[in-house]
Amino acid sequence: MDDRGKSPQRTRSEPDRDPTIRVADIAVVATLIGNRTRLSMLNALVDERDLPATELARRAHVSTSTASEHLAKLVVGELVAVERRGRQRRYRLADAGVAAAVEALAAIAPMRPVQSLREATRGELLREGRTCYDHLAGRLGVQLTEALRRSGVIRRRDGAYILTSSGEKAIVDLGIDVTTLRQQRRAFAVPCLDWSERREHLAGALGAALAVRLFELSWIERVGRGRAATVTTDGLKALHSRFGLDLTNSERR
Repeated sequence: MDDRGKSPQRTRSEPDRDPTIRVADIAVVATLIGNRTRLSMLNALVDERDLPATELARRAHVSTSTASEHLAKLVVGELVAVERRGRQRRYRLADAGVAAAVEALAAIAPMRPVQSLREATRGELLREGRTCYDHLAGRLGVQLTEALRRSGVIRRRDGAYILTSSGEKAIVDLGIDVTTLRQQRRAFAVPCLDWSERREHLAGALGAALAVRLFELSWIERVGRGRAATVTTDGLKALHSRFGLDLTNSERR
């Protein structure tokens, strides 16, 4: 109360402060990801999942001490996790959501000219087919997702994908345990915007399991040491037979 015994009036510029209410502080993440050195290291971890500071420094073209400073900020910001193995500290993305955020930013970012033939070649390989952390992306991921929709394996509903009854049988016949996938704490089947194709590909537990299984069957394979992927000759035939997928314009081995 004031000197006259009256309660002070709250102005509109003084909102209620409830400590139990939380909102996303996007500015913090934007500051972390907005640095080119840190973004280079995040992209490297999207590529290979688990790397030491020395390798991340090489990828970002900075000294190891500089890389360590940036990595410390990413760890505090909970974008990156670190694990000690013997005398070495190895870094990885905190979870699949970080990879999805990096890909989503790439989908809205302006394109810049490539600076070397190596960069151009790598860029085209990634556009043709790649892993987006743990699921398939690029033309391969987008076209596979479209084939799954056309063949009735999945359907779009309420911002996510659902697995149809016939689709569940097709996925189980492929050797994937759908029951276990549904018990995971992550989303089961969700769309992920592809930065190179500007269309959706399948992510979530189902997308990850499908990618793992296609690698196991040797229907797709890695191209080089990064995350670029391509369909094998056996894969072309099998994916067309099972899901009607036509990749005649895609690169093959």
